[in-house]
Parts: sequence; structure tokens; C-alpha cells
Amino acid sequence: MANTELIEALRDADAVQFGEFELSHGGTSNYYVDKYLFETDPRCLKLIAEAFAELVEGDEKLAGVALGAVPLVAATAVETEKPYVIARKKAKEYGTAKRIEGALEDGEEVVVLEDIATTGQSAVDAVEALRDAGAVVDRVIVVVDRQEGADELLAEHDIELQSLLTAEDLLADADN
Repeated sequence: MANTELIEALRDADAVQFGEFELSHGGTSNYYVDKYLFETDPRCLKLIAEAFAELVEGDEKLAGVALGAVPLVAATAVETEKPYVIARKKAKEYGTAKRIEGALEDGEEVVVLEDIATTGQSAVDAVEALRDAGAVVDRVIVVVDRQEGADELLAEHDIELQSLLTAEDLLADADN
């Protein structure tokens, strides 16, 4: 069952847009979910953090993918009172030159929080970076699964994809 309050909040923030859009993986779509509009809207951020918090289990540490998921993981960390780490797309070339920012212990269980899953490649990359750093990661939770192959790609890497909403949820009755 879709989270109707979250769908309404995303629409109220104009985060669900219709037209012709090029996506980060090179494809095109007739709709776009603008993560920066929903991640900068306090109501959306609060609802997302609350929903993510309900899905976080046990002693799992939180991880967010830089840059897009950082506001989401930070808000969820406040909601759950759990620490988090940030997975960079690549190691920075200065300072500590780390790909994973924050305290992470070998063998620690981590759940990755992400904004939108399309192909799932950025989530896979984040999980692999966390695993390389010694984390145990088998789940990614996203705000929106565009249902364009992310579930299958993550499954190939022994990662479960959970979503607060799917494209189907967001697009149902979109003319309201």
C-alpha cells in the first residue's frame, strides 16, 4: 500500500514533474522526480525520515550516497538516533582521501538509504564501497523505485531493494 501522505507531500513540493526528461543513465522519461525539491522540503524530509526509520532494523548503521542521499540519511539518523556514514562515488583527492566518510567498524551491519533507484548502479557502487571497507550490507532502501531494473541489478549483488514508493504509486491518479 502506497504512503499517500508522502505522495501528496512530493506532489505539493512539485517534486513529481511531467514532460520530456533525460535521466542520469542516459535514457529519457515522460516524468521526473526532482530529489532536490523533496530533499529540501521540510515536510517531505520529515515524512521520509519517519518512513525510513520504520524500516531500519536492530543495530544497523545508516549509510547515504553522496550527495543526493545525505539529507535523507542525516534526517533519518536524527529520527533513529543512529550514526551514519557517507559513501562517496569516488575517493576524494585531498585530506584523508576516503571513499567512506564517518566511523565504520569492520563487520558492522549497514543499510544504505538512497533517494531514487532507476538502474540501481549507484546503489550497487555504494554497497561495494561499503563492503570493501568491511561493512556487511544486504539492503538498500530508496524513496522512489522507478521500476526500471534496479531491483534485478541489486539482486544480482545479493542486495534487497526496498522502497517507500514506486513509480506506479507516484503515477497513479497523477492528474489529481
